[in-house]
Amino acid sequence: MSDSPTATAEDRAVRNRILRQAGSISLAVSPFAAAFGIICAEAGFELIEAIGFSALVFGGSAQFASATVLADGGAVAAAVTAGALLNLRSLAFGVVMAPALRGPIWWRALVSQLMIDESTAVGSGQTELRWQRYGYLAGGLGVFVLWNISTILGYTVLGSAGDLVTTYGIDATIPASFIALLWPKIHDPQQRILMVLGAGIAILGAPFLPAGVPIVASALAVLVFRPWRSE
Repeated sequence: MSDSPTATAEDRAVRNRILRQAGSISLAVSPFAAAFGIICAEAGFELIEAIGFSALVFGGSAQFASATVLADGGAVAAAVTAGALLNLRSLAFGVVMAPALRGPIWWRALVSQLMIDESTAVGSGQTELRWQRYGYLAGGLGVFVLWNISTILGYTVLGSAGDLVTTYGIDATIPASFIALLWPKIHDPQQRILMVLGAGIAILGAPFLPAGVPIVASALAVLVFRPWRSE
């Protein structure tokens, strides 16, 4: 085709933009992985246990919840329940990303390990299915690598620096990165309504629900709000 050079240039531009998004969000969550390593060290976990959490569970909020429960002397069942509850949102992520991740069951099972907030945010932010898949994989793999490296560094190097993240305000990087990814969507009136409803549910539930549950409950906004359709 005569326009293939232009298409190739456009593809490169899209690919580079996605890689920048994936790289920035991967760097943004790295301090929290280091904080998780610090928590594991202070709780008396072995390094291999901290690595196992980050490599196998690979879910930031679930890891923090489970590790905190175990560090406080809670039962394994309670830790698993806390982690599972916080990861219920991955069901919604799966529905969002399913069209872009079609393939053999072994492939879907493999890439489901990367089904986290960041990979879904980068993937769903693209307009074409092929770029959604690319964004999902780029975001997921980028976070996976840096998350595990940072967990090890947090455990081995920063084991006594438990207040490092909050002292320097690094805990603001994740919300900031998600706002940057969601910003283009707020120009859509339907997306704005959905965002407000989700935020309202989370805020109203915060005083009454256990930590982490209001965020999961905010997904109920999709049941309350049904986008209008043009005739």
